[in-house]
Amino acid sequence: MSNHQKRLSAPNSWPIERKGETFTVKSGAGPHGQEGVPLIILLRDVLGYVDSKKEARYALNEGSVLINGQPISDESRPVGMFDILAFTERDEYYRIFPDQGGRLALTPIDADAADSRLAKIVGKQHVKGGAVQLQFHDGSNLRVGEDDDYDTKDSLVIDNDTKEVVAHFAYEEGALVTAVDGEHAGEIGEIAEITVTPSSGPNIVRVEQDDGEFETVEDYVVVIDENFTGGGDDE
Repeated sequence: MSNHQKRLSAPNSWPIERKGETFTVKSGAGPHGQEGVPLIILLRDVLGYVDSKKEARYALNEGSVLINGQPISDESRPVGMFDILAFTERDEYYRIFPDQGGRLALTPIDADAADSRLAKIVGKQHVKGGAVQLQFHDGSNLRVGEDDDYDTKDSLVIDNDTKEVVAHFAYEEGALVTAVDGEHAGEIGEIAEITVTPSSGPNIVRVEQDDGEFETVEDYVVVIDENFTGGGDDE
């Protein structure tokens, strides 16, 4: 199987130039599926910290590059929406956040904000022992108590070390959201109305902003806290 990915056919969310070289690095197995950006693209093409795979492997072997609190040694490890990327020796911390146009961008954050990550609930099911298993947008799972009031489309803030829920943002009218795909990817506003489609089509969400509004399909919005649009004072 090839270790290369054609640039023109790479997901639109990847922060790479489409013209010039034909190929780029193929994402390895891991979170976020095909939408995940190989770590080396962020290290080499976005941040400019390395020039080659060899340099990336050497840097990662130092154990000072973390994703969601875990040291990473694989340069092809997928990185995706709302992941926390930390360079402990540099004292640099970033949140992966959708930018205008849907490309994933690195948002600088404070060290305290790097202790947890945002996760959208995309599925839930009861499991043995009276617990409920939540499935998140990146493919990870978390077991919570049966009495915990979490619904699909809600967002949770998960502590990277303890895996405990430290904040809960419900998907409802009035919630702050960001669009992560579609024409309005990267835009932020409050849900003004959720229109339930009576057919098999997607529900429509109307989002109000300070200078207007937009509509998008339900699957394209993620509930966030205002602190998750920047750095500094997150939960």
